[in-house]
Amino acid sequence: MNFPLPPVGEGLIEVELVRWLVAPGDKVRRGQPLAELMSDKATMELPAPFAGTITGTLAEPGSKVKVGQVVLSYESQDAVAVPPLTPSPSAARGEGSKNAVNGQQAVEVLPSIRLPVAAPSIRHLARKFGVDLARVRGTGPSGRILLDDLAPFLAPKAVPGESATPQVSTPMNFGVPGTRVKLLGLRRKIAEHMVTSKRAIPHYSYIDECDVTDLVRLRMQLKETFGKVGVRLTFLPFFVKAAARALKEIPVVNATFDEAAQEVQLHDTYNIGIAVAAPNGLVVPVIHDADKKDVAAIATEIDRLSSDVRAGRPKVDDVRGGTFTITSIGGIGGLISTPIINHPEVAIMGIGKVVRRPVYDSQGQLRPADLVYLSFSFDHRIVDGAVGATFGNAVLKQLQNPASLLLPERYS
Repeated sequence: MNFPLPPVGEGLIEVELVRWLVAPGDKVRRGQPLAELMSDKATMELPAPFAGTITGTLAEPGSKVKVGQVVLSYESQDAVAVPPLTPSPSAARGEGSKNAVNGQQAVEVLPSIRLPVAAPSIRHLARKFGVDLARVRGTGPSGRILLDDLAPFLAPKAVPGESATPQVSTPMNFGVPGTRVKLLGLRRKIAEHMVTSKRAIPHYSYIDECDVTDLVRLRMQLKETFGKVGVRLTFLPFFVKAAARALKEIPVVNATFDEAAQEVQLHDTYNIGIAVAAPNGLVVPVIHDADKKDVAAIATEIDRLSSDVRAGRPKVDDVRGGTFTITSIGGIGGLISTPIINHPEVAIMGIGKVVRRPVYDSQGQLRPADLVYLSFSFDHRIVDGAVGATFGNAVLKQLQNPASLLLPERYS
């Protein structure tokens, strides 16, 4: 029997087949995931509305499939096997009966299926713990199943002396030696965006050293206080705040370039994207109106956005509207990078790790200092070299006076 792709919700008529979760010869039960699909908005699984044995898959991973297109064949547990002949006109139009009639090939007419919307990491957890996502009520946008929705189904039975909270982590995918991997799903979209950025934008890099000794000291003084109210204070919120203020000084850097219209849009909102390494690739959620948020609010927002991305459940609005991007390699260990601009923005800032080095002060005396390298990439069509250097100086000025970043802008 042929299985056409049923309506998948959200008004979609075409999706990408990311990968098959079954193979010919597999026996499946109703509700078992058959394939992983991806739209522009979300990744979802295709559940089986039948029980039977898979006899063939008729679409390749990475291909676009339309609603109504036959994607696999199977033998139903309830169907009577008959030799296939030329299908009738109704079968050719996607109309059919549940069993073979007059020797014609059976095409099962299947109802519209509401697919549980969830990220790949959520689906992986559900499969690992044997949770049927159809039984989970999603509280996210469009009924998306979030990690909090799944958590009650993951709780193991309490064992004396053991924690009842499962330790869930999704490691990054570093690949397997000797294999070939097709570029699919999120990884393909990232690749397409990076190629567009690199081809369209003539990059130039600007790197400067920043003494953040006072910032390191200030963070250490505030870390415990922020922690008592549930705010995890890293260096990144200070860099976001510093960048937002520097962008106000140099507006042309807070811009996007419309190549079709040959116009530069200088924005009066300061929406800072932060690059987050998710298990399946790099995602850039956005801190909207970063100039209007204090350091604590920015830290809280960074925590929320990063957690959502790493759990595979970023909201659509959280990854749109960026005007400038920050990427940090310091947590892994790099000093300097040459980041690719997030098209159609005109600039990006990379942050290296903070290192302690001996430096000379203004009196020629050696002292220990905490240093960080800031790596900027600019669109040379829009931002001249002198302008890029001026923007870099504006960021350094903010970071070297970190206490002012805690004050309202009118006092800075």
